[in-house]
Amino acid sequence: MAERSKTDVVVIHCADTYPDMDIGVKEIDIWHRKRGFLKVGYHYVIRIDGEVEVGREPNEPGAHALGYNHRSIGICMVGGKSRTNDGPENNFTDAQWESLKVLLTQIDTMFPSCKIVGHNEISKKACPSFNVQEWLDNNLG
Repeated sequence: MAERSKTDVVVIHCADTYPDMDIGVKEIDIWHRKRGFLKVGYHYVIRIDGEVEVGREPNEPGAHALGYNHRSIGICMVGGKSRTNDGPENNFTDAQWESLKVLLTQIDTMFPSCKIVGHNEISKKACPSFNVQEWLDNNLG
């Protein structure tokens, strides 16, 4: 697969899974292939224990955000769905938050000056079930 010609956006997603569902790249790859994708659409998946798994290679176009795949990195945090009402819920673990900080720092080294957005900022979705800009201000500001 061809490399992206530019990388200027990082899109944060959630898997829209319940907080006790311990899934990773393997499961998401199966889901995405069933939807007709070549393979998992995200570049990185952060499991509930904080482990970061690589999906697509960092320079490879993604399949995670319509209109942005040609210029973005996709990060998916496992969780984001409430058991009580099946709606969006910020139920991510401390380990996931720490891994997200480290991963975003690493991505900034590979692709300096990328804008970081939540999927909900570029699409009519609740994903990633938290306010990315507020989180960035409080954690990476």
